[in-house]
Amino acid sequence: MNTNTVAGMVAEARMNIEELTPEGLAEEMAHRGPLLIDIREPEERVRTGSIPGALSAVRGMIEFYADPASPYYRSEFDPTQRVVLFCASGGRSALAGRSLRQLGYVDVAHLAGGVNAWNAAGYQLEAV
Repeated sequence: MNTNTVAGMVAEARMNIEELTPEGLAEEMAHRGPLLIDIREPEERVRTGSIPGALSAVRGMIEFYADPASPYYRSEFDPTQRVVLFCASGGRSALAGRSLRQLGYVDVAHLAGGVNAWNAAGYQLEAV
């Protein structure tokens, strides 16, 4: 695998993070209550809406928000809590998940296919 390309980096990240289907995420949301994080840019969220209950934390800041030693740390982040990330199609969320694992987060997954897959499966999006 060539990790000198973004496609290779995403493929490598996907091999090392749990991937949830839209159905799997819906089941988890109904029973487990994970911290759901939308890492898309604000204009993407406004354009398409977001999965209900998701916290907005853009990809470019996720490591800073997630690291308790960072001045940008957000208290919603907890390295011991179940975290599920999503983006538009799953690439950015896989990379962000790899970063969270490197920061010591122990229970991280991402939505395979992202919000596009969630929407295509018929699940609700809420306006932001």
